[in-house]
Amino acid sequence: MRLCGRITVWLLMTAVMSVGGLPIYSRQTSSRQPQSQPAPPQRRMNVLMIAVDDLRPEIGAYGVRGIKTPNMDRLASSGTAFTRAYCQQAVCSPSRTSLLTGRRPDTTRIYDLQTHFRGTIPDVVTLPQHFRAQGYHTQGFSKIYHGGLDDPASWSVPHWTPKAPPYGGAQTLAELQKRREQARIAGQELETRVLQQDPKTGARLKVSNPRNRVNGPSWEAPDVADNALPDGQTSDKAVETLQQIKDKPFFLAVGFLKPHLPFVAPKKYYDLYPKEQFQLASNPNPPADAPEIALHNSGELRNYNDIPKTDLIPNEKALELRRAYYAATSYTDAQIGRVINELERLGLRDRTVIVLWGDHGWQLGEHGMWCKHSNFETSTRAPLIISAPGQRRAGTRPNALVEFVDIYPTLAELCGLPLPQGLEGISFAPLLNDPNRKWKPAAFSQYPRQGDVMGYSMRTDRYRYTEWLKGKTKELVAVELYDHETDADENTNIAARSEHKRTITKLSKQLAAGWKGALPSRLAATSKF
Repeated sequence: MRLCGRITVWLLMTAVMSVGGLPIYSRQTSSRQPQSQPAPPQRRMNVLMIAVDDLRPEIGAYGVRGIKTPNMDRLASSGTAFTRAYCQQAVCSPSRTSLLTGRRPDTTRIYDLQTHFRGTIPDVVTLPQHFRAQGYHTQGFSKIYHGGLDDPASWSVPHWTPKAPPYGGAQTLAELQKRREQARIAGQELETRVLQQDPKTGARLKVSNPRNRVNGPSWEAPDVADNALPDGQTSDKAVETLQQIKDKPFFLAVGFLKPHLPFVAPKKYYDLYPKEQFQLASNPNPPADAPEIALHNSGELRNYNDIPKTDLIPNEKALELRRAYYAATSYTDAQIGRVINELERLGLRDRTVIVLWGDHGWQLGEHGMWCKHSNFETSTRAPLIISAPGQRRAGTRPNALVEFVDIYPTLAELCGLPLPQGLEGISFAPLLNDPNRKWKPAAFSQYPRQGDVMGYSMRTDRYRYTEWLKGKTKELVAVELYDHETDADENTNIAARSEHKRTITKLSKQLAAGWKGALPSRLAATSKF
């Protein structure tokens, strides 16, 4: 086995690698090398990490017909597209924090969009920071950490943010400017305020949640060039940077904002999708017998000026939104293609691990909800594609349960880096060569609700089981059970049915055991945890 060039194998996790895991780079010299001769120089494995905001598994590589995502599909054909990958909390900052620190939300204590993890776990070593400490050039573009909560310690050079406006139409921009001026004259607070700041790095540790928002429409199709909008500028900058750092070992994190609301993309991407192509969600009603606490009123979407504040989303608007989501996804796909094409043009593809993830799922009217903010499958399941040079089984779509908290140890292992202490995920590198092997029995997500209630959700091969618990007392508030064998869309909560009492008891114990009780069997005996 080989990954690229002449390399040596360093087994970070003996139990995993001895049963067919990917070979990885080592900084040690081979024992076969004569002691009198220096080892030949080794080219280190690079990492290109692509983060896509609000991207659900709605791409061709996941079997979705009608959407045009040729670049993400091409990446999947050269690597592995995990069909059951789960975030740890279905909202931007907690999910990204968990992924980039390798810790779960109850460890990071990040459950909202206003708190930086440096205020809760100040000494944690993030994923890019770990690569930086190992001699890599690390650089971040656009949204990697949640907006306004960047982490300077992660990067070799300051994080870069695009300057383009969120909308492309002159009329829309003029109307927004007018409304903002009116709000300021009225004394309304529009900007985020910094409530706590790190005196050494200047990082924002706590910011306010703006009470007043001035948003435009939920979607727009301006007839502009790709780089007239933020994501086009991001791909320009990433391409330029690749040319500058091509001779260094690098960890490049490229974030794309779309398909996050508002769904703004150049008109040519809307032109890909005739309106008559789209249909409403097949399950527009809340799950039968679901507790009220499991649901939400799509508040994020209702911030836009073409969306009703309280009433149901009209069918015509719902169809517009579904089309707009597709157009925004195709726009981002084109930007991803530009970056990967440049990587290939520079001759870096055969020594670069590419990982692409959407930070959580997204609801397009399923269960009568939009956006994320729930523990349902549509919110917690997201795309995860990884392509590593030398993997033996490219183009596979394994059904293994994996979690975003696993990405940190996986990238470290693939690049031959030591694993830092405290990670709460495991490397899924063995699945790149052996996608059908037995793996985790469960994946875990959680979501907070008002009233100091946390919903802990577990996805097993067959079930989604959720317990809503009250604060420190852990008083049981509500239970959900969905059988994916008979109800893949989670349309009926069967937790209260007597015939499932034994299943509930078993799953409750499994949920209580948590992720430490759900390690793959071959790892359990050798786990550090």
